[in-house]
Amino acid sequence: MKYRSIIILVLLAACLNTAAQTSSNLAADDSIAGKFFSETPNRGVQKNMATAAKFFLGAPYAGQTLEIGDSEELVVNLRELDCMTLVENCLAMSRTLNAESPNFKTFCLELQKIRYRNGIIKGYASRLHYSTDWIFDNREMGIVEDITGKIGGKLFRPKVGFMSANPDKYRRLTNNPDEVERIAAFEKAINARKNYRFIPKDSINVCESKIKSGDIIGFTTSLKGLDISHLAVAYRENGRLTFIHASSAAKKVIINPEPLADYCRKIKTNTGIVVIRPLE
Repeated sequence: MKYRSIIILVLLAACLNTAAQTSSNLAADDSIAGKFFSETPNRGVQKNMATAAKFFLGAPYAGQTLEIGDSEELVVNLRELDCMTLVENCLAMSRTLNAESPNFKTFCLELQKIRYRNGIIKGYASRLHYSTDWIFDNREMGIVEDITGKIGGKLFRPKVGFMSANPDKYRRLTNNPDEVERIAAFEKAINARKNYRFIPKDSINVCESKIKSGDIIGFTTSLKGLDISHLAVAYRENGRLTFIHASSAAKKVIINPEPLADYCRKIKTNTGIVVIRPLE
């Protein structure tokens, strides 16, 4: 195991910012991923997603885990999660488990493919910051399918712009007008797309029977400049549809105690959901 960890760290040195991510953290992440791969039977990407989400139950919540270092590099952190990194890590681990030889290097390659536009790291703006953009890119690569329209979704026209309008809230955008300009260009492209669908929160009960454990749930929002404010993994428990998420309120990854529809109804800024299905 010692020599395996050393080899893994050498292989990752070219693509991970090891100045920001210490070798001890990478070794810990390698160990966490290895435990999942060794203990989890491959049941296909969709079912693997629900298993991966349950695997992370109790993991501490932490925001801004990707905002480290001075340049954009692939950040791996399986020790603490926010809503986006939980979904990304679960999807990358599920796809890796479905691979011929699951290992940490393959996981990192999958994570990069999922997180960056066309899977290529090319500065801060190449990261898929907006969830609708993340969905679009991963759909184009055949990694996920947006099933929202198929199960009764209505037209959804996001108007994103929060990042370019508030560069002071992002360390990498502060005093960096070139990156702000790139972000603004991507925002414009997102807003120009016309095929988004969402399920209004008052209609979730009508279509929830078509949502499977392991689907990705995006919570659409009325907050100005944003499209989706939260992400989670759908989970059925005793016949009831709920979800697993990295909760900022609970400060850890939890199975939400309320049904999905009830949760949405009580969030004033929530307008509904999108449903994304991982593909094999």
